[in-house]
Order: sequence, then C-alpha cells, then structure tokens
Amino acid sequence: MEIESDEISPDMALDKDPFQLTVEDVYDISHIIGQDLLKISRENRGVSNLVSDLQFKIVRVLEMLEALVNQSSLATEEMKMERDNLKAELEKVVREGPQMGLGPDKMVIDLTDPNRPRFTLQELRDVLQERNKLKVQLLVAQDEIQCYKSGLIPPTEDQIVTLENESIITSSPRANESKEKSTIKNLKCAGRRRS
Repeated sequence: MEIESDEISPDMALDKDPFQLTVEDVYDISHIIGQDLLKISRENRGVSNLVSDLQFKIVRVLEMLEALVNQSSLATEEMKMERDNLKAELEKVVREGPQMGLGPDKMVIDLTDPNRPRFTLQELRDVLQERNKLKVQLLVAQDEIQCYKSGLIPPTEDQIVTLENESIITSSPRANESKEKSTIKNLKCAGRRRS
C-alpha cells in the first residue's frame, strides 16, 4: 500500500534517521520550526523580538544542515556511481578472464599501481637470507680483524701483506664500539686459538 505525498506529514522528517535526511526533509523541518515560532510570537506579543532573534539563528543552523545533507547526498551518489563502475569492470574481467589464460596460479596486476608487488615472496625470502648470511660473515671478519689488530692471533705472511694494504682504512664508529667490548672479543679469539 503506497502512501500518497498529500498524506505525508512534514512532522515525519523529525522522526527520520539523521543519515537518511534529504534536502526536502530539511525544508519540512524549517517549515515546522517557522510555524512554531509564528505561533509563539502571536500568542506572546512581548517576546516577538526574542523570537525573531531566535528565528535568524535557527535559519542559520538549518542552512548548515542543508549544506551537510547536500554534501552527504553527493557523496552517496558518487559512491553509487563508483560501485556501478566497479561492477561493470568486474563483469568485464570475468567475461575476459578465461580468454586471458588466468588460472589459480595467475594474478592480475595493475602496472600503473605504485604499490604493486615487484617480487615474489620466495625471492624476498632468498634476498633476506642472503643478507643475513652476509651480515654474519661481515661480523666474523670484523672479529678476526680485531683479533689480529690486538695481537691475539699472530698473522701469517699472506695476511701481513693484506693487512698492510688495508691499513689505509680509518676506524669507524663500529670499531670504537668494538674497543669497548674488546675483553669479550679477546676471550672469543683466545678460544679460537686454542681450538
């Protein structure tokens, strides 16, 4: 059973969910408030100035409400259009999917997307493992160099030539930190020498 527009009361706009308001509902609310203010000013002649001041404030609030409702309506329409566009694009992809040879092990990637994946997870894991392995090798080499410099391990002829060529290298902040921990490294180096 459909309700005709003549039977719809402007008072129903006040009962609506604020997120469901339309511009017409704001106009209905404005009409209701205007009628109530008119009744008050007719019944009480002494408060008409107060009512007119209040009326201007209410009109301003209603204008702001109208702007918010308009903005919300536009945003809703934009979202509906975007949804429709996405549905159409999805249908197109579904229709063309079998022709493109997509399978369970294939993935569609937007090449213009700056956040697209550039490597597989396995490639990333391999790179991380290699990096960790190289870090460990670097730390071991630095420890051995520190042991040679401190004199705990006597260098051989080949190592002396290599160390003389590398003596140009200046000490880094990491080397300064390692001097503070030299007692621990000396113990490590001494343990290696005994082995």
